[in-house]
Amino acid sequence: MFATMEGFLINWHQESGSTQKILNALTDESLAQEVSPQDRTLGRIAWHIVTTLDEMMGRTGLKFEAAPHDSQVPQVAREIAEAYQTSSEAMVAAIHDQWTDATLSEEKDMYGEIWPIAVILGILIAHQTHHRGQLTVLMRQAGLSVPGVYGPSREEWAVFGGQPPEV
Repeated sequence: MFATMEGFLINWHQESGSTQKILNALTDESLAQEVSPQDRTLGRIAWHIVTTLDEMMGRTGLKFEAAPHDSQVPQVAREIAEAYQTSSEAMVAAIHDQWTDATLSEEKDMYGEIWPIAVILGILIAHQTHHRGQLTVLMRQAGLSVPGVYGPSREEWAVFGGQPPEV
């Protein structure tokens, strides 16, 4: 839970940057990668991350322009990455303009439960992190290089001149 908006924004900057690296690495062909026909494709999960900004933050009353939560999944990877960047930037600008630290204690109806905005912001980050992990697995299955998030990826170890950890 966040005690200040600045605390959230510092964390969001790091986490959204990691998400942006992942989204930037997607290819048009990779968007169709799936675990099974009953599960979301890589493209649908990526788009879900993007549109959750509109869907979840819209429930708080924060007003900003974002990719609508009910919009169709783009078939072009670059469009997903660009939509995330513009939606995230708009959300951050709206937080600066519309919210203060006192806003963190305001409570909102979220999916039939009452949550303080501080909790909503934490869940927004955790939700994004959860789906980002799913993306990286599907990216490997699609044959893509995975950017490092909390440390170097297997591919990045070589760039650093090191050996990746043993499997």
